[in-house]
Amino acid sequence: MKDDSGLPGGARKRRTAGNMTPAAVKILDAASRLFYEEGIRAVGVEVIAEEAGVTKKTLYDRFGSKDELIVAYLRARDGLWRTTLTQHVNEQEVPAREKLLATFDALHNWLQERNPRGCAFINASVELPEDHPGQEVAFQQKAWLRAYLEQLAAEAGASDPAGLADQLLILHEGACIANSMRSVDNAAIRGRQMADVLIEWAVNPSSTAPGQPSREDWDGTVATEPGTRTAVVGRGTT
Repeated sequence: MKDDSGLPGGARKRRTAGNMTPAAVKILDAASRLFYEEGIRAVGVEVIAEEAGVTKKTLYDRFGSKDELIVAYLRARDGLWRTTLTQHVNEQEVPAREKLLATFDALHNWLQERNPRGCAFINASVELPEDHPGQEVAFQQKAWLRAYLEQLAAEAGASDPAGLADQLLILHEGACIANSMRSVDNAAIRGRQMADVLIEWAVNPSSTAPGQPSREDWDGTVATEPGTRTAVVGRGTT
């Protein structure tokens, strides 16, 4: 089955502010804040109901269970990120390849304003059991982002849009983790700089980025030995 994004996933109905009662909106707002800031498993329905100013009965009447509330929280955050990202990219009157880079600018702003504790979907996937319906929401979100990056890569003229999308998705996810761990300052901007090199290679395969080996000198061979780390080996490197 597919959801309303056209990607594989469950058929679970989305709850939006437009089809929720005022009490449901207050519950979802409170749950979204608490789940993200304190963790899904750490927050009980009693705390959510108190924060929202409603009774537990009202909470269960509107959402049925804590599991359904978790799904609603993740879907709401997914929708907010999709809207934030696509609006930012669409507002940029730049060549197609620059729109790929604009996804990192949107990510930088998102990390500064809304994502200090890391990606909500990665956090949820760690906290929730494998068979929890929230896992499917998290998977759908990443599948959508990868598909969106592939679409932009194709519009930019990448020789392998799917391969470039894989690389850029890894940079997006890595930037989220590095930012939440405070291991790299301005992680999304650093990711943008690396993305610029990858996009150039994808759009102009014969080009060589400054300070980088040429495509002819780099074969991307992955060398592994039992008990050792994976190493990427390129001709012309040591």
